Amino acid sequence: MSDATTDDTAQGGADDSVLPFAVEELDVRGRAVRLGPAIDLILSRHNYPPAVARVVGEAAALTALLGSALKFEGQFQLQTRSDGPIEMIVVDYDAPDRLRACATFDAERVRAAEEKGEAGTGHLIGHGHLALTVDQGSDMTRYQGIVALEGEGLEEAAHTYFRQSEQIPTRVRLAVGEETLGAGSERRIGYRAGGILVQFLPQAEEVAAAAAPDDDRWQEARLLVETVEDHELIDSTVSSERLLYRLFHERGVRVFTPQGVHEACRCSRERITAMLAAFSDDDRRHTVGDNGRIGVTCEFCSRFYDIDPAEVGIGGDTPDGDAA
Repeated sequence: MSDATTDDTAQGGADDSVLPFAVEELDVRGRAVRLGPAIDLILSRHNYPPAVARVVGEAAALTALLGSALKFEGQFQLQTRSDGPIEMIVVDYDAPDRLRACATFDAERVRAAEEKGEAGTGHLIGHGHLALTVDQGSDMTRYQGIVALEGEGLEEAAHTYFRQSEQIPTRVRLAVGEETLGAGSERRIGYRAGGILVQFLPQAEEVAAAAAPDDDRWQEARLLVETVEDHELIDSTVSSERLLYRLFHERGVRVFTPQGVHEACRCSRERITAMLAAFSDDDRRHTVGDNGRIGVTCEFCSRFYDIDPAEVGIGGDTPDGDAA
């Protein structure tokens, strides 16, 4: 644990990391996240339209902020299902540091929304629900919190979740932006994402939960976080420590050991074959392509698996049941 400084070479300045912090004078704790190569790899693999990439990046930053709070090696998942142009987003955070994400969307509706100037996160997601799931393994109870999506962004959805499910005053800021990577023929546009979460966790027993949102300390912390601009959350020259120092130096902000984050998919050949083996005989036969092989592409990392039907017990039959 240390006091935040303006030194950009500190550990908290690293990309792909979550930096926990505390401001004891205000009774607040929080985390700041910066995603560079990890989120760029996730988004570039899918070649999403920029508007979709931005929303998926926001979801990934929010998931890293929430999932990094797990005190065990479990799984945290954020999932949206809605009627907007972006029909579904799934982000998995496997504690302590593995992140993956994907989305399904209607390209025509996304293009139409952009042409109308309605490409904000709330418009693209639309109405539906956001589910936050904590899975601690087969021996533990699986927890899921669900909040309604009502045409507002992921920040507001997070606020609603903490207000209704956790009853903790919370403020979240998220941002995604583009940057130029490489040079010459290798030059391309890459992505960065960032976010900050602050929560009021008073130690004094006399501070009732109902009165907490009106507490002067919380109001000060919330207003300070609301001054954060998007570029401050994603600028590679502004470390998380430096940002926290700007916000809270008058109150003595302290930072803790940062948690690294990296892109990692949990798919594997063993998982894919186990999934196929669980299908009915008829369904398995219909997965065989014209070339006599089974091809499976992971929706998260786009990795392609070429599988011999014999590996899943088909025995060389074609989809129509004739001998190959």
